[in-house]
Amino acid sequence: MRKLCVMKLFSRKRAESWESVRDEVDSMLKTVEANIGKPVNLGELIFTLTMNITYRAAFGAKNEGQDEFIKILQEFSKLFGAFNMSDFIPWLGWIDPQGLSARLVKARKALDRFIDSIIDDHIQKRKQNNFSEDAETDMVDDMLAFYGEEARKVDESDDLQKAISLTKDNIKAIIMDVMFGGTETVASAIEWVMAELMKSPEDQKRVQQELAEVVGLERRVEESDIDKLTFLKCALKETLRMHPPIPLLLHETSEDAEVAGYFIPKQTRVMINAYAIGRDKNSWEDPDAFKPSRFLKPGVPDFKGNHFEFIPFGDDGKESKRVRIVESYYNGENVAFVFILQTKGIKCRDRNVTTCNTDEH
Repeated sequence: MRKLCVMKLFSRKRAESWESVRDEVDSMLKTVEANIGKPVNLGELIFTLTMNITYRAAFGAKNEGQDEFIKILQEFSKLFGAFNMSDFIPWLGWIDPQGLSARLVKARKALDRFIDSIIDDHIQKRKQNNFSEDAETDMVDDMLAFYGEEARKVDESDDLQKAISLTKDNIKAIIMDVMFGGTETVASAIEWVMAELMKSPEDQKRVQQELAEVVGLERRVEESDIDKLTFLKCALKETLRMHPPIPLLLHETSEDAEVAGYFIPKQTRVMINAYAIGRDKNSWEDPDAFKPSRFLKPGVPDFKGNHFEFIPFGDDGKESKRVRIVESYYNGENVAFVFILQTKGIKCRDRNVTTCNTDEH
């Protein structure tokens, strides 16, 4: 599955081919331009942008059933964040005193029906020969190229097309992972980087200067520019260190272990405090300060490797999909917002970093 995600679904070439991403960014820029001199709620703008991009990248269509899908995602978000007594008193699980299990089953069935209808529509289009190889494809189209009734084992030496076969359940699982990992968490991270840059005028100016030198003001920022925007990437990493999208990472031990003299049995639920790890004084100098320049130094931890000082997305081998999602959407969207800072100017009003004013320069 990782091979499919890295080579096909979230490859750099694939991300650059998504015209829908650029369409949504342009639409967001027009919204900001239409509100020059007025307060703008960045939180709402960013969430709408990430949702539209992720939805179009996954399903291709815009607004077709999107409202229904957002309601389902919001219900899941509420359930995931709810206090569940059964987690702490397991024998209450069969009673379901808060009704959370029943709500979760209902939400899961609604999500299954929705994604099933999307997949069936794509399959039907293929059968009716309405599918063109030259047309812009979405993630469902890409995965249907590997669709088979029975999944089979992947041989690393085989060609990707021959080595992987996906069932409908496999496709649904990947889509769910993308939608949950590519909307609210990405929107939260983008909002934080904008907030930190607004509170740090020197770093904001440095990012703007880098954009002016690398991109200029006469053209739109492209994915190919990202690798050249070194300090911008440092600002993104510093934001992920201070404000990880998922502060507490939920895991389960696969075998018995002993940690600091304590015996941890197999299948114990473990919560990793990524927020505390990113602000550990033993690993980071002045950890509570926003200093993007720290990532310019050689040997600084990176979230792509096995650096346990910096794990905003976890590091269990299964997180590569989420990292790819973030790289595909997060960079481009942040560039768009920083570009607004440069060309239009956004200032915090009363230190409220969520609602800001746009001023024409």
